[in-house]
Amino acid sequence: MGCAALHCFIAPVVFMQVHLLKSKIHRAQVTDSSLDYEGSLTIALDLMEKAGLLPYERVLCSNLANGERFETYLIPGERGSGAIVLNGATAHLGKVGDRLTIMSYTFIDEALAKKWEPRVLVLGGKNVIKQQRGN
Repeated sequence: MGCAALHCFIAPVVFMQVHLLKSKIHRAQVTDSSLDYEGSLTIALDLMEKAGLLPYERVLCSNLANGERFETYLIPGERGSGAIVLNGATAHLGKVGDRLTIMSYTFIDEALAKKWEPRVLVLGGKNVIKQQRGN
């Protein structure tokens, strides 16, 4: 007998994905700005690596000093420098000394989402890591 005779029905497999926080650097202090740069956010490479962020990755930033929120992409800065530099148009959205929260997101299978934990860095003075948690 063929499948038609048995009225077979094969349900499509659906994998639901949700958009969750992947990485966050909290309380990153702006160290410089460069209005004439073509645009982006520079972060010291060691901080990017510890947070699980990639060069040119899209990020959402919030400025704790003025409430501004903006999207941009990342450029690696000198390892160990503590650099957090607002480049191009983002230089208008903050000033040296402002504290930023820098966030990236990922899509993850809904079944895995219940156990998901983002990678989070909390920074202190001179952008030194005070606390680290997550994958």
